[in-house]
Amino acid sequence: MKLHIASPQEIREGKITDIYFERTSKALEKAGITDVKVRMEFHSYGLPKGYEWAVFAGLEESLYLLEGKNVNVYAMDEGTIFREVEPVMVIEGNYMDFGVLETSILGIIRHASSIATKAARVKSLALDKQVIFFGLRSVHPAIAPMVDRSAYVGGMDGVSGAFSETELGVKPSGTMPHALMLVVGDNVKAWSLFDKGVDPEVPRIMLVDTFEDERTEALKAAQLLGDRLYGIRLDTPSSRRGNFRKIIQEIRWTLNLHGYSNVKIIVSGGLDEAQIVELRDYVDGFGVGTSVAFPSSVDFSADIVEKFIEGKWVPITKRGKWPGFKQVFRCGNKDYIVPWANEMSCEPLVKKYMENGKMVRELPTPKEIREKVISQLKEFQVNISS
Repeated sequence: MKLHIASPQEIREGKITDIYFERTSKALEKAGITDVKVRMEFHSYGLPKGYEWAVFAGLEESLYLLEGKNVNVYAMDEGTIFREVEPVMVIEGNYMDFGVLETSILGIIRHASSIATKAARVKSLALDKQVIFFGLRSVHPAIAPMVDRSAYVGGMDGVSGAFSETELGVKPSGTMPHALMLVVGDNVKAWSLFDKGVDPEVPRIMLVDTFEDERTEALKAAQLLGDRLYGIRLDTPSSRRGNFRKIIQEIRWTLNLHGYSNVKIIVSGGLDEAQIVELRDYVDGFGVGTSVAFPSSVDFSADIVEKFIEGKWVPITKRGKWPGFKQVFRCGNKDYIVPWANEMSCEPLVKKYMENGKMVRELPTPKEIREKVISQLKEFQVNISS
């Protein structure tokens, strides 16, 4: 028995690839066609239904796979919000040097961008309310670092992974599990043990939906901890919720009535965009997991768009795609896709990141990427009507 995962070395060596890329390389080698310089573009021609934009993520890992190879890489900054058809990354070089990596690079940017995009949508809809990512239990543990990172750079205020402080420079966030309540067998005893046993800097957020009515447990927790209680968390199963918003309103009224208006209400458990919009005026924070960890897919593809023939670059691609090396200029909230040689007075989004396998631009930190996403969300709205 083992964990069914690939090592970084196996991925960098191109062993994690679709078999037809291996067969293509062998066929070209046998034919003596081993020096074909191309420009391969990565883009999304089909965002999820109802989506007008997505967040580009996964650039750092993609560059890691290409480092040391004789290629040039142009890309949007990680965290850039982009639209359909726009190139997010272009690899320039001998196809034989990087073609076998297409599978892995597509997998990286598709998965990371899909999570980051959903995180950005959720954060945008939550407005000024805190949103923590609780989705690690939804994914294979081998990819937990990537999932937490993608959710965080997409806009989540925090993540639950215990490793996130080392990986992201972010202190992990969390409350208490039902397991603690059930092991102890009594809500008041469990809250007291948590309060006494956890480091003082950890906010006291008590789970209040295990044994009794949520309103009853919320008031008991407030009376037990007093000023030490930061908040309560409701993770009521859908089978017991009824009207979740009305339950929350009832709890808020009761806490206020007894002088606990400072106690915050955090909700979690199967939340998605519609529930966040429904509840955001009545709660102080959300714990969101599966809907971000398993989002609608931002469907990337990679296509050769130019080929170097007789000393010059010639536009070429398959039917249904736009040929040629392109730049994207952002003028306010409007984007323009133009041939690479064209100039505009607006911001160019595609920049050179790698030359002959060496980095030529400094990569941002996860915190800086997240700040970039948050700043753009002021201009890019979320449509959930469809």
